[in-house]
Amino acid sequence: MKSMSNSRRVAFMTAFYVVGTLLVATWLIPIAIAFFTSLKSMDEIMASPRMWAPPKKWVLTNFAEVWNRVGMARYVLNTIIIATPSVIGTLLVSSLGAFALAFYKFRLNKPVLIVFITGMLIPFQMLLIPVYRFSDSMGLINTFPGVILFHVAFQLGFCTFFLRNFMRQVPFSLIEAPRIDGASDFLIYRKIVLPLSISSMAALGVLEFTWIWNDLLLSLILLQVDRLKPVTLGLANMQGEFISNYNMIAAGSIIAAGAPLVIFLVFQRYFISGLTVGAEKG
Repeated sequence: MKSMSNSRRVAFMTAFYVVGTLLVATWLIPIAIAFFTSLKSMDEIMASPRMWAPPKKWVLTNFAEVWNRVGMARYVLNTIIIATPSVIGTLLVSSLGAFALAFYKFRLNKPVLIVFITGMLIPFQMLLIPVYRFSDSMGLINTFPGVILFHVAFQLGFCTFFLRNFMRQVPFSLIEAPRIDGASDFLIYRKIVLPLSISSMAALGVLEFTWIWNDLLLSLILLQVDRLKPVTLGLANMQGEFISNYNMIAAGSIIAAGAPLVIFLVFQRYFISGLTVGAEKG
């Protein structure tokens, strides 16, 4: 019986890894095609229907051309200017709100939390016209602060809900003891809660940076000047201006995917530990 149990376990693990490998390979196929396309000349692309084939002649100048001539350098810089303060502002405001909802006892605690959760369920497409009209009336069209403020506002619900659930796991005695000693709530938040929330905030920051970096719709509504457009709008412009230059589009896509990948690799340890917080007891 024991040998049969072990054989079943080995068969299950083998099938699990085989299926997992196939799924990962399937997911990597578009990335491999884009990478190979970015290193081909247009003559080779048009001459061969095999998009998945490696290039016969590696054309590294595609990346330099899309970076300099097409303006991808400016688009990437614009996206960094938008994404960095958006993530910092979102984490700061949401952590303060999560701290209040996790440790303050007041009558509207649950209703306020429900408002945050409800805001997550509203499709952004329903708010396009109000967002545009409000931005136009406040002079926020074609400005980085306008896009940053709306990114912070729209990401606030999920981030507050996420951090509040984490902070609820912090023992209340760690909050109550400093209060008895006369510590202010902001000091408790800064010295106790924030250090304990580093892993969860790092995981949340990676997700938020990726979402904001890949945003197209909000930037499309609020940024109509080419010099302010982020990388997603830059790629959209390339598809209009260089409709047949698939190698350029592929090279720009590879460049656009670089920053989120680097952020994930740098914060990978915090990302994994932040997502597994509360998964084990003890």
